[in-house]
Amino acid sequence: MAALKSDFLNVLNERGFIHQTTDMDALDHKMASGPISAYIGFDCTAPSLHIGSQVQIMMLRWLQKCGHKPIVLMGGGTSKIGDPTGRDESRLLMTDEIIQSNMDGIKSIFDNFLTFGDGTTDAVMVNNGEWLDKIEYIPFLREIGPHFTINRMLTFDSVKLRLDREQPLTFLEFNYMILQAYDFMELGKRHNCLLQMGGSDQWGNIVNGIELSRRVNGLGLYGLTTPLITMSDGKKMGKSASGAIWMNEASLPAYDYWQFWRNIQDADVGRFMRLFTELPLGEIKRYEALEGSEINEAKIILANEVTALCRGKDASIAAAKTARETFEHGGAGEDLPTIQMLSSDLQTGINIVDLFINAGLATSKGEVRRLIKQGGAKLNDAKIDSEEMLVTTSNIQGGQIKLSSGKKRHALVKATA
Repeated sequence: MAALKSDFLNVLNERGFIHQTTDMDALDHKMASGPISAYIGFDCTAPSLHIGSQVQIMMLRWLQKCGHKPIVLMGGGTSKIGDPTGRDESRLLMTDEIIQSNMDGIKSIFDNFLTFGDGTTDAVMVNNGEWLDKIEYIPFLREIGPHFTINRMLTFDSVKLRLDREQPLTFLEFNYMILQAYDFMELGKRHNCLLQMGGSDQWGNIVNGIELSRRVNGLGLYGLTTPLITMSDGKKMGKSASGAIWMNEASLPAYDYWQFWRNIQDADVGRFMRLFTELPLGEIKRYEALEGSEINEAKIILANEVTALCRGKDASIAAAKTARETFEHGGAGEDLPTIQMLSSDLQTGINIVDLFINAGLATSKGEVRRLIKQGGAKLNDAKIDSEEMLVTTSNIQGGQIKLSSGKKRHALVKATA
């Protein structure tokens, strides 16, 4: 790639964020000439975003640090349909109350990454329900419908995937790409937004918005996507054996979030430092050159840096302290994930398999049974030999019971009256 003039695109290029752009030269010239506004959309399909979205949020953060204005678009309107991209089946329709509750949970995530306000480069948060909820059907079809052909819409991956697998695609979902294109056009008019960013799976939707704006308003807009972020073993980013790695505290404790980054594979250290931290590139090169046990120090630095960005510095320090107490000194760090059990339940006894699931250390009974057979399940640091074991008040030590899944995942059980 030729030398870039804008700080923002240089940062993205050097750190591995860029997959596709609609017109790199024109966008580079525009961004080097002065501040522009750019947006990324986030639908409210869960009470939190998971770390698959953190790449996009880091782009908004770099955008602001490089002197441009980020727009966070909350999908209060599009969440009523659900993006069909990459899905074999329709999403369950959510009520307005659920969408609003999810939106409230997601909003707090951005406070640690962006500075919001009324300044030139201050971030703004917008809800596309402001305009989508007010659309009148016939006028919308007459104004926007002529700019989309069924022929072309059938070529987009989100549609082809369903048709190729002979899965139904509802007319409701078929309209999603039109509404997302309309979002870009509206943000162009309302906020002078010139750039939409997103994951590589959003390329078709982004291009639709650019073409719609050009045809209706004569606006010259741009698009930029990131590559699909996977782990070195090929697994999708944002998932782990125990479930999604959520970004807000209510959905996943800071310690578990920290642990995910601490436990990544050696081959992912440098790449994830570039994408998910602000560490200088020269420093990252030194870390990724480490081998053997030394690479674990780099993983701790990665976990500390990413957790400080997402959950705050205090949460990062507490998670690292708990890890040291748990692993280096064989203790039960006070910040470990904790569940409360009624003393009466522990007096009668609870099956160890059920307890592991309740503590979030497994998602199925089969998973716990395999863990026990392989010798990886422990209670108070002692190996569990039987899946029939009953845990009672007699197992309480120091006011709690420590459960361990392998060497890296732990939880505490505390009795309440």
